Amino acid sequence: MNETGGGRAGGGDHAWHDPGDAAIPGAARPAEQGTAQTGAGPAAATGIDADHATHDPSDTEAARTAQTAQTAEHRTTQTGTRPAAATGVGPASRTGGNLTVGTGDGRTAQAGDGRAAQAGDGRTAQTGGDDTDGLGGNDTDGTSDHPMTGRTRAAVPDATPAGLDARLVVDRGTFRLDVSLAVAPGEVVALLGPNGAGKTTALRALAGLAPLTDGHLRLDGAALERTPPESRPVGVVFQDYLLFPHLTALDNVAFGPRCQGASKAQARARAAEWLDRMGLAAHAGVKPRELSGGQAQRVALARALATRPRLLLLDEPLAALDARTRLEVRAQLRRHLAEFEAVAVLVTHDPLDAMVLADRLVVVEHGEVVQEGVPSHIARHPRTDYIAQLVGLNLYRGEADGHTVRLDAGPALTTTEELTGPVFVAFPPSAVTLYREPPAGSSARNHWRCEVAGLETHGDQIRADLTGELPLAADLTTVAAAELDLHPGAEVWAAVKATQTHAYPV
Repeated sequence: MNETGGGRAGGGDHAWHDPGDAAIPGAARPAEQGTAQTGAGPAAATGIDADHATHDPSDTEAARTAQTAQTAEHRTTQTGTRPAAATGVGPASRTGGNLTVGTGDGRTAQAGDGRAAQAGDGRTAQTGGDDTDGLGGNDTDGTSDHPMTGRTRAAVPDATPAGLDARLVVDRGTFRLDVSLAVAPGEVVALLGPNGAGKTTALRALAGLAPLTDGHLRLDGAALERTPPESRPVGVVFQDYLLFPHLTALDNVAFGPRCQGASKAQARARAAEWLDRMGLAAHAGVKPRELSGGQAQRVALARALATRPRLLLLDEPLAALDARTRLEVRAQLRRHLAEFEAVAVLVTHDPLDAMVLADRLVVVEHGEVVQEGVPSHIARHPRTDYIAQLVGLNLYRGEADGHTVRLDAGPALTTTEELTGPVFVAFPPSAVTLYREPPAGSSARNHWRCEVAGLETHGDQIRADLTGELPLAADLTTVAAAELDLHPGAEVWAAVKATQTHAYPV
């Protein structure tokens, strides 16, 4: 995978180039593209409607034989276009009797009778049908009779899956990654996890930079396990952007389309369009060293999107930005991702980036998925200590009997939910009230004797790390911390109302 994020060298929007341009590998000339091989039936390769493949009864057998021979000759003409996997088109790019020419963006340009249209997400929308069994007749939709025998063909549904379907298994001896991902077109999924969890390894496996030990990787139905990185319909935005320092912003973005076979003029036109969409039209002639961090990030994103990938990978895209720039760029990135019609996978350790940018979170720990779901559900129902810390909750596990939960950590805790069996109990640090003496007259049903282990600034508050009967975190104002004379080693009582807890089944 090069840093253009592209690699789909199927021809770009214009698979041929101006005569004055140097020859570009993988580019097909117009005269060749008219007879692209689709593997369809005899009447397909010539663009002749299969409905009209039969002849008048007065036709001779010799005429029909000549027609078949002429069609077969057309059908075997090679155009030099890439295989379906390299253009982002899944196996179902075989669209009946139509000619399909790779556009480099996962769609197909129809050069035949226009009977079927390849959707941008790799699915095939059948609007009619052509002869796919080599016998003539319109039979791919299962509704037409064979022109000679009158037999009705059985309906064959389009089973081509759209989006990403992967099981990524990478075994490195001391570390094993085993992560399954299913992502629909238009969906943004964030891989979230601590350092060393396997997030970046998963991203590299998707890009083709880390070979799979086992599993599978399918994008819009096309198997990519054996496809080299440069031929995958994948765009990548790296953490440090990896812009070419000797190229202008315009030429950095144009690099991907040029690799796909576009002429210099065509590539620059597409690059200019993307820079304008990113609000960087005025910086087209600027080199990376003259760009701010936020501008460089947008150029890197434009370079990845200019190749029209079917899978966009973002590796910690905001990590290199300062806090102020990150706020602005995060909002812009969210807007661009919302407009992206294919699959996007984001890797981050920042919960705010994940919550804002992603439609769904996949949490990875020790090389395995421990929880996945929409951000609101995960924030409300964390299932590991790591997730609870990310979303700012105290989390415990125990055995419920009605409103009482006997925690594995020791003490009992009263909740408003009435449950039975293994449960999680969570509550935010802000729900904890601290006292220097045992609370008298407090309505809180839960209280424990604790000791202050540490204090740190947390936003505009102080977070106290407590140990004792129940280890927990508590948030309080600076004034309250001063009045309680809190310091490491101070003895306190912590109280939590039952109404501020949340219990849910394991």
